[in-house]
Amino acid sequence: MIEFKNVYKEYPNGTVALRDVNFKIADGEFVFIIGASGAGKTTITKLLLKEEEITKGRIIVGNYDLSKIRNGDVPKYRRNLGYVFQDFRLFPNMTVFENIAFAMRVIGEPNAKIKKMVPVILQTIGMSNKMRSYPRELSGGEQQRVALARAIANNPKTIIADEPTGNLDPKMSYEIMELLERINNIGKTVIVITHEKALVDYFKKRVITIKKGIIINDDIGGGYTYKKKDILSLGASSNPSELLNPVNSVKKVNRQNNYSNNLNRPGR
Repeated sequence: MIEFKNVYKEYPNGTVALRDVNFKIADGEFVFIIGASGAGKTTITKLLLKEEEITKGRIIVGNYDLSKIRNGDVPKYRRNLGYVFQDFRLFPNMTVFENIAFAMRVIGEPNAKIKKMVPVILQTIGMSNKMRSYPRELSGGEQQRVALARAIANNPKTIIADEPTGNLDPKMSYEIMELLERINNIGKTVIVITHEKALVDYFKKRVITIKKGIIINDDIGGGYTYKKKDILSLGASSNPSELLNPVNSVKKVNRQNNYSNNLNRPGR
């Protein structure tokens, strides 16, 4: 479980980023955190990653109290978290396989396990055929899939995705969100920081809304009301793994078509 208890964060320049923030995220939940730029969303992720210190209050993550954790325990704590960046942050001179393997080597996984697990992870995200490709040879959506694969490589309990669809087209944004949903369905906690109005409304998960450092709404299925201009029509998936299961492929195409049709309804 993740719990923020009366959390305040003030930066050295006097900016108060969070004011008396309280919320709980249960194990296995999927939560969107939304708000305008400067609202405090990034500060929440930085506190969770232990990149910033709390000014006042407590943050509990599992068995860790982040207001009391020793510096020497921070690397071990971070192994419970997988982080997905908006700008991918893949190593340009490493192949897809090597980018994922690197995350596993950092924590001391043996080569035998790495050689076994990386292909499995790539198959899961539909990228087996890109194993030897370099980031420059991939589309933006493919790079984000690899970034997501790297985030789950060490089997973390929680995935934090910071604007994971910010650099992607609407169709690929949908597919990345569906991958995150699939990861959530196997028991992982997923926290998504986003501005994508249509995706937030469509996936109907719990939404925490923050404004000027204050939580102003926390509701299931809450959040934005999207408009037609927010997203374009979506087509069928290009994920190779979907082609292996015609039933799932048909279901996914229907779901994407429903998503597109909803946006074209009168009043949208």
